[in-house]
Amino acid sequence: MKTLQKSKHSFLQAIATGTFILASTLSFAQNTAKQSQTDLILPYHISVSHEAITELRNRVNATRWPDKETVKDQSQGVKLEQIQNLVKYWGTDYDWYKTEAKLNALPQFVTNIDGLDIQFIHIKSNIKMPLPLIITHGWPGSFFELLKVIGPLTDPTAYGGKAEDAFDLVIPSMPGYGFSEKPKTTGWGPEKIGNAWDVLMKRLGYKQYVSQGGDWGSVIADAMARQAPDGLLGIHVNMPATVPADVAKALKDGDPAPGGLSVKENAAFNSLNKLYTKGGGYAGMMVTRPQTLGYGLTDSPVGLASFFLDKFNEWTYSGGNAEKSLTKDEMLDDISLYWFTNTANSSANLYWENNNNNFNAAEQKTAEIKIPVAITVFPGEIYQAPKTWAEKAYKNLIYFKEVNKGGHFASWEEPQLFSVELRAAFKSLRK
Repeated sequence: MKTLQKSKHSFLQAIATGTFILASTLSFAQNTAKQSQTDLILPYHISVSHEAITELRNRVNATRWPDKETVKDQSQGVKLEQIQNLVKYWGTDYDWYKTEAKLNALPQFVTNIDGLDIQFIHIKSNIKMPLPLIITHGWPGSFFELLKVIGPLTDPTAYGGKAEDAFDLVIPSMPGYGFSEKPKTTGWGPEKIGNAWDVLMKRLGYKQYVSQGGDWGSVIADAMARQAPDGLLGIHVNMPATVPADVAKALKDGDPAPGGLSVKENAAFNSLNKLYTKGGGYAGMMVTRPQTLGYGLTDSPVGLASFFLDKFNEWTYSGGNAEKSLTKDEMLDDISLYWFTNTANSSANLYWENNNNNFNAAEQKTAEIKIPVAITVFPGEIYQAPKTWAEKAYKNLIYFKEVNKGGHFASWEEPQLFSVELRAAFKSLRK
């Protein structure tokens, strides 16, 4: 078994020559920033060690379980029976090697931007004149959210679309997530990530492109739209920041909904109020104490899995049972990625970096956005943004549609519908 050797080779060179092996106890090379201050784009290969996989299984199978919940619903969190069922599969039949082979069959690369090595997937369409598109994942997601849309977006004719709907696709892992390097200092918030994504797209040779995101990806797409770098034609988001100031104040203060709201606006208020009063504890911990939270999630794979499963249950369009929307393997691919890369802590730091309310239009400064914006509202999203709010928040709203299935992890849950939406949303921006 190869290991990462100290040598004259930089971290990027190690990846390019195939000598980089990832283990759960192995972090990125300490001198990456010093050694790779270039615009090189090098191939990336994933290889998790057998020892790391064995250690994970041993930890999973040695779990000390808490008592069973004292209620019949999920108001206290993930039910013991559900997490035990998932973890039993994780410790016996789940196969990371199969997942790894699937990832390594994709064109993966690494490049250094602002001192951090950024890992990304880059798929070029074989169809002429594709529209370059960068898609950003969220938390507790990863690039696994987006793998199922690669085919429909890059090869639309094979999935019911037209040749003129094709995209070139760039799927980066955010700093501190997945196989991208972890920031060693503060400052890597949405604005800096947005700047880095523009550098990445131009480094890949794209003079014009569009950006898409859900969850943190929406926040980063908004940041990019505010920055409006040359060549960014427009954005699409599926978790828009549309909440008006008076509604945001009522939610923050625990007041009733302001008068005069429409049926859809009142429903949005109620959804957000539920999040703030009963479902936002996860964010409160990450916004205020990501380091403290990280100790438990980094040491306990089942702690990590239950933390994520809670959100998969709540945020998929599944009625509270994520396995109606995602398979065990799909959820465990994502959870295992966080475990093997040891990124529970570093991913939570993004909440600490950006502790604004990501739903509020004023806090996300949507009024500053001048470039075209497209929105798709999925019924299982944390809240269903009303069109009236969206039109006030985004002054150049060129596309808005409410669809009838899919949730917060829209591209993961409904890849075909998600792809159809992106084709329609960006159609008017193609040259």
